[in-house]
Amino acid sequence: MRNLIFTLVLFFITQSLFAQDNLLKREFRGVWVATIVNIDYPPTAAKNTGVQKYEYINMLEDFKKMGINAVVFQVRPSADAFYKSSYEPWSAYLTGTQGLAPEPAEYDPLEFMIEEAHKRGMEFHAWLNPYRATFNLDTTNLADNHIFNQHRDWLVQYGKRFYFKPHRHEVRDHITNVIEEIVRNYDVDAIHFDDYFYPYKIQGLPYPDLVDFEATKGALSNIEDWRRQNVDLLIQQVSEKIKATKPHVQFGISPFGVWRNKSVDPTFGSNTRAGQTCYDDLYADVLKWMRNEWIDYIVPQLYWHIGFSVADHQTLVDWWAKNAFGRNLYIGHAAYKVGDPKNLDWLNPSEIPKQVRLNREVFNTQGSIYFSAKSIRNNPLNLADSLAQLYAKPVMHPEMKFLNLTLNKAPNLKKVKMSDYGLKISWHGKKKKGGLFGFLRKTKEYTPRNKPYYYVVYKFSDDKIGDIDDPNNILKITEFDSKQNYTVYDPDYVEGQNYTYFVTGVNRQHTEGGFSNRRTIEVKKGKVKKRK
Repeated sequence: MRNLIFTLVLFFITQSLFAQDNLLKREFRGVWVATIVNIDYPPTAAKNTGVQKYEYINMLEDFKKMGINAVVFQVRPSADAFYKSSYEPWSAYLTGTQGLAPEPAEYDPLEFMIEEAHKRGMEFHAWLNPYRATFNLDTTNLADNHIFNQHRDWLVQYGKRFYFKPHRHEVRDHITNVIEEIVRNYDVDAIHFDDYFYPYKIQGLPYPDLVDFEATKGALSNIEDWRRQNVDLLIQQVSEKIKATKPHVQFGISPFGVWRNKSVDPTFGSNTRAGQTCYDDLYADVLKWMRNEWIDYIVPQLYWHIGFSVADHQTLVDWWAKNAFGRNLYIGHAAYKVGDPKNLDWLNPSEIPKQVRLNREVFNTQGSIYFSAKSIRNNPLNLADSLAQLYAKPVMHPEMKFLNLTLNKAPNLKKVKMSDYGLKISWHGKKKKGGLFGFLRKTKEYTPRNKPYYYVVYKFSDDKIGDIDDPNNILKITEFDSKQNYTVYDPDYVEGQNYTYFVTGVNRQHTEGGFSNRRTIEVKKGKVKKRK
């Protein structure tokens, strides 16, 4: 009996320690918000957007409770837009009728959504489907300025949808113009493509581009190499345009989870048996894009459970971690499968938490994105509760040092004093000068931000500064685009205890600038006493 009790106690201690996790200071915690056929948002398409704004804020608040720090929002589902575009019509999934603007007229949905995300310290990644032109073959309800009605020759039908022809330079220019418009006009943190490049193959139905290949192949003799080249040209062009417009805006890709099977590529393929793969079927050479530094982050969609014989989740996490080529790596998780009665492995409530912990253990894996918003908000098998526990501590976003942005100067921590809301910590962010002729810059031109994008406030229960890489020592990460004068409150203090605070300013590549001066205080008889 004693041995049994000892074993159980040891088990629960081990489980408790495992549940606490090896927390990192930085972690990407994202969620995809799908708007195609209103999967996640808005719940109902409508011209008057009052309810939609309310629903969006509620959704963000749910994310905040779970510890989510990034929203990957589908702003262009099928050659349409959730914003005012010069190139494509308003989305029917927003207003109910394609081409119909939302009301009131002064309301800008995308600007609103970005601002609300930034208020909560969440990045906003604008998710676009580059090649999908329609979701079905019903073209009767398409707006006059939809690409189908403007440039039918740019499109090809495959299966039950119309797609852009990737080989046409007019298509590449159009998609690049769409993206430049978003980057120039909106404060997005990233442009994001998912796994839809050439469409997934339909058994028995060849993709109809043989005539185009023969006419434009040049020196290429292989149609598959030609298709990959077509996609490469788009990715390179989009990447260069983003960086020329706003260097801090990231470019991310979320490909299908298997690049190539080892049976096809013994040298670089993964130990998997996927029926279709990025390279061979979707013609997305994502490894080349990372090697050439065209993209900033990669999110392979590893929508299989740990131990799945055809495509084991852990095997693929290890493979992608070894093949990220210095780009940031986040893992795409199948939240939509959790609780699926058709698959016993997804009836295990610990499957997603195990995957998150695996990410934290594997070198070079820096976070997660979940598909999709509705799935985690519905809390299947208490998934939302599990995420809230896993993400209980606030953390910073992973750094993107290769963006090479200017570091911020150290903030000035002015004072710590008592208030009705707890200890009040106030600081001032020091500006970098914009240059002698900075006042002449036009507002639409990109200029590097001269102030921190946000701040991190550290707290130590001592007279000394401890481990700054331990997220337990982070008191607060402020919302994005913070003001120069800033204040946070610390309600958690003990009479007679000494506390040390300092602040760092963080730029848009999530690199901390210099440390502020530190303030060490003692709480005594309800007052704050400054200590040297």
